[in-house]
Amino acid sequence: MKQALLPPGWVKPRGYANGVAARGTQVFIAGQIGWDAESHFQSDNFAAQARQALENVVAVLAVAGGRPEHLVRLTWYVTDKREYLAALKDIGGAFRELIGNYDIAMSAVQVAALIENKAKVEIEATAVIPD
Repeated sequence: MKQALLPPGWVKPRGYANGVAARGTQVFIAGQIGWDAESHFQSDNFAAQARQALENVVAVLAVAGGRPEHLVRLTWYVTDKREYLAALKDIGGAFRELIGNYDIAMSAVQVAALIENKAKVEIEATAVIPD
C-alpha cells in the first residue's frame, strides 16, 4: 500500500508528491545513469539519458519483484539545470510511459559532475513492495 502525503491546505504539487507513506518490503536502488546494460552510452542527449536511467531503475526494481507503482522516492542528480529544464517535456513523456504516476517523493539537485564523464543524469530510487 502506498499513499501520497499532502498536508491540509497545501497546494498539490505538480510532478511529484511532498511525501509518501508505504508498508512492505523496502528496495533501495543505487544511482542509475543513462547507459545500457553493457555500460555503453547510446546518446549524449539529456532526455535520452534520463529515459535510459529510468529504464534502468525499472529493470533493477523488477529483479526484486517490484513494479514502477511501488516507487516511493526518486532523487535526480543533474549536471546542468538548464539542460534538465529544457528537456522536461521529453522527460515527462518518458516518465509517464515508464513509471506512470507522480505519487513519488522526488528531489532534483544540480551537481558539478557525475563519476562517469558522459553521464548527464543519475537517479537513485527507493521502492516499497506491498506485503
